[in-house]
Amino acid sequence: MGTPRQVVAEVTLPSGHRVQLVHGDLTEEEADALVNAANAYLKHGGGVAGALARKGGPQIQMESDEWVRRHGPVPVGGVAITGAGRLNARALLHAVGPVWAGGTQGEDQLLAEAIRNVLKTARAQGYERIAMPAISTGIFGFPKDRAAPIFWETIAAFAAAHPGEPPREIRVVILDEATLRPFQAAFRERFGEAPDEGGRGEAPRIS
Repeated sequence: MGTPRQVVAEVTLPSGHRVQLVHGDLTEEEADALVNAANAYLKHGGGVAGALARKGGPQIQMESDEWVRRHGPVPVGGVAITGAGRLNARALLHAVGPVWAGGTQGEDQLLAEAIRNVLKTARAQGYERIAMPAISTGIFGFPKDRAAPIFWETIAAFAAAHPGEPPREIRVVILDEATLRPFQAAFRERFGEAPDEGGRGEAPRIS
């Protein structure tokens, strides 16, 4: 038995986008696109990438290798698209976040760029529902409490710039409590006081 899935926080923004923080297993999510926290060469060995590749089957690594053969390594902040194999999605968006280097290499901006490029790619492909992990906060070592507000601010800014446009349901899905807690606190900080900045949003629900 895995962790029971729970939506621990959600809000509908004035733009019509529903943003959720989910405590659960990303490999079990159903969406138009799932997001993988990838490395530049799309070698899906450990962490979220390994879990998605194991669950989705060998097709994912085969397509990833072909993508790199055709296009070269994915730059930090960039996104590659492959099929999703046996996962409950139409596609996998492989996002390459920054490796933490003490904050001296522009990691905050690179993480925001990776998140923004995930959302831009989903918009271009017409994916209405996406689910993503806490990119860069695992083996790449990005501090969880520093990453969390970057996620919510980047998502909120994208939604405000693209009202009514896909992806209209954006989920951040986290399995471990140590990562979930700072993301929940940052969600409350970003959306808790004034969820309806344009006057029509729905009050957030945070459990």
